[in-house]
Amino acid sequence: MLICTMMDVNIPHDMDADAKSALLAKEAEVAKQYQLDGKLVHIWRVTGRRANITVWNVSDNQELHDCLMGFPLYPYLDITVIPLNRHPSSIAETDM
Repeated sequence: MLICTMMDVNIPHDMDADAKSALLAKEAEVAKQYQLDGKLVHIWRVTGRRANITVWNVSDNQELHDCLMGFPLYPYLDITVIPLNRHPSSIAETDM
């Protein structure tokens, strides 16, 4: 099941610098593991914003929910979930 998410990152400006660095380092580790596991198949930064767009390949909505809640930045994310379906005009042989 392919799902697109858009995540706006809203880390408080007054967060301790060391805590912020540790949080971002852990976030990068989790994102890397999701990619290695084949769950997070694309990730792009949105130009000019603290935001990203991702494409997930998960078995169901619950798995996506669990992944999103697994991000250390989860409390600071505003997430939009966009379910994806194959377009009938697509000439790609696979969805990936």
